Amino acid sequence: MTVNVIISPGYGDSSPDHWQTWLNETLPNSVRVQQINWFSPERDAWIEGVQRAVESVEGPIIFVGHSCGSVAITQWAERYKNPRVRGAILVAPADVDDEYALEAIKVQRPMMLSKLPFPSVVVCSDNDIHIDVDRAFYFAECWGSRRVHVLNEAGHINGDTGYGAWPQMLEWIEELV
Repeated sequence: MTVNVIISPGYGDSSPDHWQTWLNETLPNSVRVQQINWFSPERDAWIEGVQRAVESVEGPIIFVGHSCGSVAITQWAERYKNPRVRGAILVAPADVDDEYALEAIKVQRPMMLSKLPFPSVVVCSDNDIHIDVDRAFYFAECWGSRRVHVLNEAGHINGDTGYGAWPQMLEWIEELV
């Protein structure tokens, strides 16, 4: 079975050295969400950006999000019910509800705190300035996630912290399929 992988970048989009760019270039069946404004993750606009990506493919879907892109996936799931979604990998979901969150991402509030209608896995770091490990576990529990992978000293799990080519992501996608 061919599964479409919908990649949902976070605030500012994913740079050329980011693992999401590597994943998009590695998987021929991947589609990258395109947002109208990468520097303002306004909740409704970003949900609709995810919906446009979903409408662009046929067949089963696995979501792979990063930061505000992970948050947009959960918010999309609250608004849209689509049985084609087989699961989601939510990496470093930014805690937009945190009082110390970047002002620019607070427009994505509130976090979605209901059970997701599909399996999910949360990946976080023990030193991410955009989400505390305890909050990552809390969100994973709310979303009904199967597991939480905590990476050691991985920062925000992006190109800046050395996450370019990331073969482990392919294994996690395969597990959800």
